[in-house]
Amino acid sequence: MDALISVEHFSKSYGSQKAVQDLSFEIRGGELFGLIGPDGAGKTTTMRTLVTLLRPDSGTMHVQGFDVSKDIRNIRSITGYMPQRFSLYPDLSVDQNLRFFADLFAVPKKELAARLERLYHFSRLQPFANRLAGRLSGGMKQKLALSCTLIHNPVLLVLDEPTTGVDPVSRNEFWNILRELRAQGVTIIVSTPYMDEALFCDRIVIMHEGRALAQGTPAALIEQMQLPMYALRDSDVVMRFAVIEQTPGVVSVQTFGDTLHITAEIGTDEASLTRSIAAALGHDVVLEPIAPSLEDVFISLIEKETRHAT
Repeated sequence: MDALISVEHFSKSYGSQKAVQDLSFEIRGGELFGLIGPDGAGKTTTMRTLVTLLRPDSGTMHVQGFDVSKDIRNIRSITGYMPQRFSLYPDLSVDQNLRFFADLFAVPKKELAARLERLYHFSRLQPFANRLAGRLSGGMKQKLALSCTLIHNPVLLVLDEPTTGVDPVSRNEFWNILRELRAQGVTIIVSTPYMDEALFCDRIVIMHEGRALAQGTPAALIEQMQLPMYALRDSDVVMRFAVIEQTPGVVSVQTFGDTLHITAEIGTDEASLTRSIAAALGHDVVLEPIAPSLEDVFISLIEKETRHAT
């Protein structure tokens, strides 16, 4: 299938600050694609350029064959963009907000009723149609913002950290809606700092400080992490991870609540590693072999990038 979005060697700076450096990826039609990374990774800059709010310093971006630097009107007509702070009108009701954005996007009057019915159906906001937007919960505001973004039936949906600050239940409902939209053929690009949300995407790009560290399906990226990992579940030693990091055979140590995730060198013997860590801590320990999570992969990639930089 041809790519709906093509990004080739995209770079963007703000003065001397490099926001994105040499980024390339493609998104096929009907995909749910994720830009994954912490604040400052370059996700927002990439998205704002895709929707024609910024221009590339170098490289190219195309949406359905249109150039983001030249075909601004064409791209905006087929794109729905939901920034981190979507501007709903708090003094208008849910229904009034939807109708306002319908007018803004010149939705034909004869189609409006059907579109509102569809949006109310999947957002489940119909019971709150007359409630002021300013009195909605955080999760409801995000669903209303998404509905306003969808009012003109965009081919591409661009969502910048849509669930940040939203409660877990609303986050789950929001992702269910995105899966429904994908099933209807809408192409979605979403950014998130949450690794658990990255697992919902068909493919992802993991970004850090403006660079792409890796890309592919979440499952494939996890599978590519070949270093053995162990869990040490002992709250008494969590604060002593620096001691464990100095143990021969240990690549890195990360804290997860009262558990340490220990990444070891390839070929490290589990029994020998257990004895070495026990000797370093001064008491017996039990290491549990574990499969890496996507967060483990992300941390490993950042550490690899840091080692290369130094």
